[in-house]
Amino acid sequence: MEILLVLIILASAIYLFATERFPIDLVAIMVLGAVLLVSLLAHPLGWIDAAKWITPAEGISGFSNPAVITVGAMFVLSVGLQRTGAVRAVGRVLVRVGKHPIALLVLMMATIGCVSAFINNTAAVAIFLPLVLSVAARSKISPSKLLIPLSYASQFGGVCTLIGTSTNLLVSSISTQAGLGPFSMFEMGQLGVVLVAAGILYFLCAGYFLLPSRRGEELTETYQLGEYLTELRVMEKSPLIGQTIVSSKFGQQHDATVVEILREHEKLFSPMHESIRQGDVLLVRGKVQDLMDLKAAYKLEIESEFKLRDETLQTEKLTLVEAVVAPRSQVAGQTLAELAFRQRYQAVVLAIQRRGQTIRDKLKAVRLRFGDALLLLAPKDAIDKLRADDSLIVLQSVDDPSRRRHKAPVAFLIFLFVVALAAMNILPIVITAILGCIAMVATRCITLDEAYRAIDWRVIFLLAGVLPLGLALEKSGAAHLLAEGAIGLVGQMGPLMVLAMLYLLTAVLTEFVSNNASAVLLAPVAISMATHLGASPKPFLMAVTFAASTAFATPVGYQTNAMVYNPGGYRFTDYMKVGIPLICIFWALSVFFIPIFWPF
Repeated sequence: MEILLVLIILASAIYLFATERFPIDLVAIMVLGAVLLVSLLAHPLGWIDAAKWITPAEGISGFSNPAVITVGAMFVLSVGLQRTGAVRAVGRVLVRVGKHPIALLVLMMATIGCVSAFINNTAAVAIFLPLVLSVAARSKISPSKLLIPLSYASQFGGVCTLIGTSTNLLVSSISTQAGLGPFSMFEMGQLGVVLVAAGILYFLCAGYFLLPSRRGEELTETYQLGEYLTELRVMEKSPLIGQTIVSSKFGQQHDATVVEILREHEKLFSPMHESIRQGDVLLVRGKVQDLMDLKAAYKLEIESEFKLRDETLQTEKLTLVEAVVAPRSQVAGQTLAELAFRQRYQAVVLAIQRRGQTIRDKLKAVRLRFGDALLLLAPKDAIDKLRADDSLIVLQSVDDPSRRRHKAPVAFLIFLFVVALAAMNILPIVITAILGCIAMVATRCITLDEAYRAIDWRVIFLLAGVLPLGLALEKSGAAHLLAEGAIGLVGQMGPLMVLAMLYLLTAVLTEFVSNNASAVLLAPVAISMATHLGASPKPFLMAVTFAASTAFATPVGYQTNAMVYNPGGYRFTDYMKVGIPLICIFWALSVFFIPIFWPF
């Protein structure tokens, strides 16, 4: 009965993770709730053997798990390097690169690979994304040739060290709980370096040429705004004369927005309370039919010579800029109206791109999602405010004067000590990470509020929620049953074939569910497989670790893939075309090298 219950919970979790009916952190807490509910109700009814199910204390132990605490601490350490500009200083090397696209590709992938080996992958990509776009524009290289390599390099760089990604820490913790001991800081480095080199070589020989060259330079063209922005001149008998946009209720019934007023040689941005005069030209965003209805109702004339280009909207004071909704964004799930976006950021949203689709009408009612790209028209002095909000990644590379550059050496030294103390086994990584967080705040590299905001609580709850399911798989015997079934298929061919099957299963699963969830679910199965075969569990755990952390075939398999989707102008099939061959290469290399580095 215990095995049946845990398999039902497991199947439900995989379904909910894959379909994204609920946020993944909520699914993890739902899983935790289900496991605890069985523990509290099924045992008194005699449905389960208490010895084969986790206790309530074990159920909530994920919140005190060293891996979960270390992941939280690494978020804080990463933001310390971010806020002081230490990582951006490394990224500026890209700006000095020549115009040759291959040289830029190699240097970019090598740099992001090194950086993401030590700090959170999504943070690294968020820093490098504007820099890469800036270099691409300057070198006249299509961003779509660079952004998928940026995302992939952050992933295979992250598997080089214990702290490179939360998945590594998670599997290490599961290994410790099973009495097998933790992974060392650079234990994965041998295979990690092989995969980094193979990944860069793949893009040099084939991947670069498989990538599209799709996105144009004009933002107004990219967002297809030609028919959605029109200049309307206020004629002599227009009822708008003497009224403001607010008092006239202009466009409220037609989903049209006045972006600016052109008055003689002056442009008035976001003129909601400006009194309208005869001869004013209103730059209006809306659908063609709505614009035609407004033209007739308010006695306006369309400016026949109006031709929309980026420079049409930009002035000395105004600029067009793109911003991507960040992974830990507080604006995700809210509409522009609920956010009062225009008032909050002093910026007008002209259009939204979501997974290749452009949204241009009824923008106020659109609920923002992680990865959405917003085309904004804003005063240049408002860009710093946009950039300071961690909810948005501004895709415009400029120096941020608010960064504490004089603290960069301090932040770097703190991080170096954290890594060195853990690597030399002087202190456990969880202790050095906590001490590093204290040092970051004490030396004022970051404020206490920034430290709290740095922690991605969605990841923390995801880890704490799914860990008990992994424990339940082990205690109930379900992991052993799944291992026996898998070994029954290929076990007679030896441990190498079982390792190959486990890696492939993890790689496929992580394309549809969270990488952390994949690792937690399959790590106990990996240990049971090794026990059944009479082999060392370490090579099987490494197969799960590497496969779960390298999701290349879909834009939803890993957060960094989603981050570059819209800025690169990609389609879903681009990831499959470039990613599936790379997964096969990593699979072959891992199956070959894992038994060499970690013998059976």
